[in-house]
Amino acid sequence: MFVITGPSGVGKGTLIRGLLERVPELELSVSATTRGMRPGERPGLDYHFISPDEFDRHVAAGDFIEHATYSGSRYGTLRSELERRVRDNVPVVLEIELQGARQLRDARPEAVAVFIAPPSREALRARLVGRGTDAPAQIDERMQTAERELEAQPEFAHVVINDRLEQATDELAQIVKSELARIRTSPANLGDPN
Repeated sequence: MFVITGPSGVGKGTLIRGLLERVPELELSVSATTRGMRPGERPGLDYHFISPDEFDRHVAAGDFIEHATYSGSRYGTLRSELERRVRDNVPVVLEIELQGARQLRDARPEAVAVFIAPPSREALRARLVGRGTDAPAQIDERMQTAERELEAQPEFAHVVINDRLEQATDELAQIVKSELARIRTSPANLGDPN
């Protein structure tokens, strides 16, 4: 299980799309969210877009392995998205916010977590503005949240700075390939009783 986290606008989704091309055995876990659909997003492929009431029902039923509120919207990873893949031994990648990454680390300590960082705070603001999906007040709120999130980098064994897209994607793919190779050659997977 690979957890990709970092501030809003850092390019997590773009890097994951490149990662899936470079490591095709990975499957993307699709998160649920209460936020509105952005142009170009597809229900069930980018997110499961659900109402706040439906989100509450999932929380009450314990259906999420992690969930968090971010910039006024709620996000969560459905257990069903992960359990099937884990059972079938299929490596899965999750794109989640920092709160959720911390929850998932507690619930699944074997998960490999990667923090995606911007080259600078100015570059992050420029990406948020360039996206054209948020009002100036929302961008300011996202930047305040990003400041706090960037302080969490030392919590992660892997940090990728998304400055040059191809280079960052290659670095992320190398982390994933190395971890998959390590897991496949571990004594537990080779039948070694020690």
